[in-house]
Formats: sequence, C-alpha cells, structure tokens
Amino acid sequence: QVQLVESGGGLVQPGGSLRLSCVASGRSFLIETMGWYRQTPGKERKLVARVSSGGSTNYADSVKGRFTISRDNAKNAVYLQMNSLKAEDTAVYYCNVWPAVRNYWGQGTQVTVSS
Repeated sequence: QVQLVESGGGLVQPGGSLRLSCVASGRSFLIETMGWYRQTPGKERKLVARVSSGGSTNYADSVKGRFTISRDNAKNAVYLQMNSLKAEDTAVYYCNVWPAVRNYWGQGTQVTVSS
C-alpha cells in the first residue's frame, strides 16, 4: 500500500521559513516526478513545485525564487524549502507524484502564515 506522509507545517510569521518533508512508503518513487501541491478552503488543489527523477525542477510563478523543491531518492523523500513566506502561502500542503494519482493523497500538512 502506497503511503505519502507530509510533515513540517506550522504557524510562521510573514517573511519566515519552513521546510516541509514527505516520506513515501509502499513502493519506490525513484523514477517518478514528485510534486508539492497546496489547497485552500473552497479551491482546487494546485501544483506548487515538481522535481523530476533527474533533479530538474519547475515552480508555480507565485513561488518562484522563494521555494525550493528537492528529493532524496535513497530515503524515498521529497522536500520543500519555503522562504519569504507570505499570507497567501497559507494552505494545506500535499505531496504526490506528477501528474497526481488520486489514491496517493495523504493527510497533508497545514502551513499558516500570519502575524
């Protein structure tokens, strides 16, 4: 059974930083492109960043220059370093493959940016 477990969220002030982690189990994601997504109430889940098996990265325009996605294939893990956080970054963050597989969604981790 595939399981993706996100962690690292929390409450942070504007301008602050957080590092999210996602650890996968149940199968190897070595050859998969992995992504971080986020969702706010009443809106659809959207891709924030993705990283290919070879390490190539892509970012949503709203987070370019502030967020960095990375992966550790030995640990079957993917990370999202978030700097210069803004109130509009407040959301539940999820990891999944890209394109996302419905059955892989985990519980997500809440990120709240507020003073």
